Amino acid sequence: MNKELAELLFPNILVTPEELEEKYPVRELKEGAFVTRFGPSPTGFMHIGNLYGAFISSSLAKQSNGVFYLRIEDTDSKREVEGAKELILNALEHFQISYDEGYSKGGAYGPYLQSERKEIYQAYAKRLVEEGKAYPCFMTEEEISEIREGQELRKEMIGIYGHYAVDRNLSLEEVQEHLKNHDPYVIRMKSPGDMHKEIVLHDLIKGDITLPENVIDEVILKKDGIPTYHFAHVVDDHLMRTTHVIRGDEWVPSFPKHLQLNQLLGFKPCKYAHIAPLTKKEDGKIRKLSKRKDPEFSVDYYQQAGIPVEGVRLYLATLANTNFEEWYLQNKDKTIADFTFSFKKMPTGGTLFDMEKLNNICRTYFSRLSAEALYQESLEYYEKYDVSFADIMKKEKERLIAFLDIERDGKRPRKDIATYQDVKKESFYIFDELFYQEENPYQEIKKEEIDIPLLEEYMMRFSTQDSQEEWYEKIKVLAEESGYAPTVKMYKESPEEYKGHIGDICEMLRHVVTGKVQTPNLYNILNILGKQGIEKRIEFFKKQ
Repeated sequence: MNKELAELLFPNILVTPEELEEKYPVRELKEGAFVTRFGPSPTGFMHIGNLYGAFISSSLAKQSNGVFYLRIEDTDSKREVEGAKELILNALEHFQISYDEGYSKGGAYGPYLQSERKEIYQAYAKRLVEEGKAYPCFMTEEEISEIREGQELRKEMIGIYGHYAVDRNLSLEEVQEHLKNHDPYVIRMKSPGDMHKEIVLHDLIKGDITLPENVIDEVILKKDGIPTYHFAHVVDDHLMRTTHVIRGDEWVPSFPKHLQLNQLLGFKPCKYAHIAPLTKKEDGKIRKLSKRKDPEFSVDYYQQAGIPVEGVRLYLATLANTNFEEWYLQNKDKTIADFTFSFKKMPTGGTLFDMEKLNNICRTYFSRLSAEALYQESLEYYEKYDVSFADIMKKEKERLIAFLDIERDGKRPRKDIATYQDVKKESFYIFDELFYQEENPYQEIKKEEIDIPLLEEYMMRFSTQDSQEEWYEKIKVLAEESGYAPTVKMYKESPEEYKGHIGDICEMLRHVVTGKVQTPNLYNILNILGKQGIEKRIEFFKKQ
């Protein structure tokens, strides 16, 4: 009867599971190689959680000389968003997460778009019906809703199982009658589960997790013949020869049904690793990142905010393995590709997504770049988001590179730049066209503390030909002549004897020429501005 039923339900499915197994053979890879995948649904924008999972899956495959592939899981056509596939591809390309095979690239295990694999799923569904492990269910939405309401009232498990699975043992004649009446139906797996038994998920991150055995007769093919997520991903992971499934821990409760589907189909299950969710601290409480509340949830945010791609990747690595940050700080000449990721070092609880931590990692990343490289990366950003500043950058390339090069080499390189936006924010005062456009460039400064005659006297002695030592010596002499202590130590010992100390003169210069209380090395800035530029700033300050 089961074979007749299978032919009745799937008369046009001629391909067999055996033929599919031959078409998609076990991959010839070295022992220990991972085959991982990224399987997004094109139902909206790419978010940082998607990217996090893809980054981990990609890294583990690459370090084991395995395969990382992209599979688009588009079985939910009602929720599909136009252009979402392109957003997925663009995000992966932007964040340099390359895949070996998959959607838009091809490969021997395709198609990699689930909507193009309908015949494959139906071939396996047909085999399950043949073996008495699946059946057609003609229950209406109203009948199912009524059962659910009763289960909720009685506080029972929700679903179609046991005596609620009224179509589980329909005769061939009853099925034929339904088909004759054109009654819509789904295909359900016939669960062999026992609600009194438990199974163990050997999770590679969380360890062993005990879960109740699945007893629900889950839908595997919907009324339109398209598979459910649960069925499609089990079939695909098997045929694409996936070894490790890395996914969010919201899927842990689904493991029993996935295990059972593998068992019913005769597949060897993949190894599973469930990633802790990305969380955020707000008002002293921890909550999951939200697409409604948190702009950083969308991957588009990072590009627009000027956060470098490598900075995001470094932060994802820091989230992925608890020992990565220390390793990165200790290995200045190494890249992410040199680090070995381990499931044992992955967090088991919620992973706090901290924007300030991300900024700090970006500051370290920028501090290790050459001034030329930082200039080029920044220029690409400004050509897209601020064309007028990009024009200034190109016109004043040498000046900006000289500014970016200040305090770059040394034991403690400067870390004032966390985003590309900071390049303009930190350097604006070296460009006259930006400095003089500011409505109030001296809003940070206490103007009454500036001794203009002293600065004018200093300019009589200033020369861009002086070394830093010569420059400082001139200020020292000026300090002594003008009633300022030539050292801070001398001032602290007898403050009543002096107007101030040498540092105060330097700060006056800094404040007048930059409008800032903090800048990189003043000597370098003065040389970038040049004598005429400094004198112009002093005259401008006098008029404020």
